[in-house]
Amino acid sequence: MKTIEVRNIVFGQGKPKICIPVMGKTIDDLKKEIEDLKGLSFDVIEWRMDHFIDILNVEKALEAIYLIRNLLKDIVLLATFRTLKEGGEMDISNEDYVSLNKVIIDSKQIDFVDVECFTGEKEVKEIIDYAHENGVYVIMSNHDFDKTPSYDEIIYRLRKMQEYNADIPKIALMPQNKEDVLTLLKATKDMSEKYADRPIITMSMSGMGVISRLAGEVFGSCLTFGAAKKASAPGQINVNELNEVLDILHRSI
Repeated sequence: MKTIEVRNIVFGQGKPKICIPVMGKTIDDLKKEIEDLKGLSFDVIEWRMDHFIDILNVEKALEAIYLIRNLLKDIVLLATFRTLKEGGEMDISNEDYVSLNKVIIDSKQIDFVDVECFTGEKEVKEIIDYAHENGVYVIMSNHDFDKTPSYDEIIYRLRKMQEYNADIPKIALMPQNKEDVLTLLKATKDMSEKYADRPIITMSMSGMGVISRLAGEVFGSCLTFGAAKKASAPGQINVNELNEVLDILHRSI
């Protein structure tokens, strides 16, 4: 499996990297949220664009991304518009989704862009090609906040993302029981060992699925999400506690 190195952070090697979402609704909110990150240990910031109330105003969107990069300096930056159908804050047309992601890619401020796998084949390929042409990596994602599909379906979706040439396939699923968590972990292990030629990200959400956010180095997930204050998805735990557990596991492996 190849690794991906961005700003001296190597994805697919060692401990899972820690990503913290920032979800400010305004410029002032974003400033405060990023200032509050001082002293925390993390590798990636995810700007959740769907939380920003003026995100479809190009001028405001660019003002926000330049501010974030200026405040973060050399931290790896992922830009994500999570659509309503996949658990996000805002509905958006496919046309606007493509346009927004291209604007953010054009800013030259981001390292990764999130592309939802089931947006539409044409739109997905257009964003991936545009990102790669402009030196931006793609995390391709799929979220199900209701259930966990079968083992075969999880493998199918991750392999589909790989076929799209996403740099890092990602899947996040809601467990209904402990068996669902085990299904996700087995699919993660098998995908990383048998099918993946690149890093992958997987997680089982909610409190029941927290183990999947901690055990990525064991099963094959390269990144996990932690919360500074407010979690962006069910099951995210405090970043300081997350670091402690990841360190313990890393030393034991």
